[in-house]
Amino acid sequence: MSASALSVCRSQSRSWVDNAVRLIEADTRRSADTHLLRYPLPSSWSKDADVALYLKDETTHITGSLKHRLARSLFLYALCNGWICENTTVIEASSGSTAVSEAYFAAMLELPFIAVMPASTSASKIALIESQGGRCHFVAESGQVYDEAQRLAEETGGHYLDQFTNAERATDWRGNNNIAESIFDQLGDETYPIPEWIVVGAGTGGTSATIGRYIRYRRHATRLCVVDPENSAFFPSYARGDADVVMRASSRIEGIGRPRVEPSFLPDVVDRMISVPDGASVAAAYHVSRVLGRRVGPSTGTNIWGAFALLAEMVAEGRRGSVVTLLADSGDRYADTYFCDEWLTSHGLDPSGPAEALSEFERSGCWP
Repeated sequence: MSASALSVCRSQSRSWVDNAVRLIEADTRRSADTHLLRYPLPSSWSKDADVALYLKDETTHITGSLKHRLARSLFLYALCNGWICENTTVIEASSGSTAVSEAYFAAMLELPFIAVMPASTSASKIALIESQGGRCHFVAESGQVYDEAQRLAEETGGHYLDQFTNAERATDWRGNNNIAESIFDQLGDETYPIPEWIVVGAGTGGTSATIGRYIRYRRHATRLCVVDPENSAFFPSYARGDADVVMRASSRIEGIGRPRVEPSFLPDVVDRMISVPDGASVAAAYHVSRVLGRRVGPSTGTNIWGAFALLAEMVAEGRRGSVVTLLADSGDRYADTYFCDEWLTSHGLDPSGPAEALSEFERSGCWP
């Protein structure tokens, strides 16, 4: 935010900010929490193995995805820091679920919202953002979104939420009903209330930072695994110990993977990373959609592939326990992309081989 805009915010009455925080907190109470589902592992091998898989269903948020939590935290962070006040234009670099959720909160507070995104963004995603009252601003290349969002903030006297920097800062990782605290509370009466693994993807890195910190703060034995798609900088950066990795191509799995290592990604709280082929992410999304009877998004497929791999290791080693991962968003958002054969072919995605591996896992509990 520019100096002049900050001056305007400081001079305005605190009453508007107080009411804005109240509105967001009231919305949180109305929406309660998301469900933790027990995934039906095949009884042919899972009973003897004594392992369990749980899915934290983030699709039930009012804006339909895990990013609802992030958007709420970013708005509260900006309001309580004095960066957003009455009539502030709110800006974000996002073409996906984060922008959808942020547009929702901006509309709640009657603030203008602009999402900066590549011109190649799908019409369905643009429509979702606009349906929440947001406006879309396009750039030619995906790498331009950061600087353009900052430029627009300066031009309008607005505030750039900057999810990629502030995701790990905006959430109280010690608790306060964050996703980590919710998972452990909901597991309290299960056979294995302290999971062996929690598996998440990384887009901003905020979710993995929150969960990894919380595990350490509560001194749980749980380990954190971050799964990463092809063409994402997080996995090679983690493997090499090099934060300056930059990828030439972009991730094909929406919602996760980045061409650079974002500031909110904290590798030191991650116990393990798994690189997941894009075809495997799509195959796993199809597999889980069939099992649950409803479509899940491709990043959920990435999560599930990693969770299945860890479960198979536990079975092979005779270890008991549970694994938790996330249903990040609904597959209905991807009807014309990941759930369209023509689109998959045009993007060089072939889920057939990974689908066979999933069938074998379902039959035997063994992983390729």
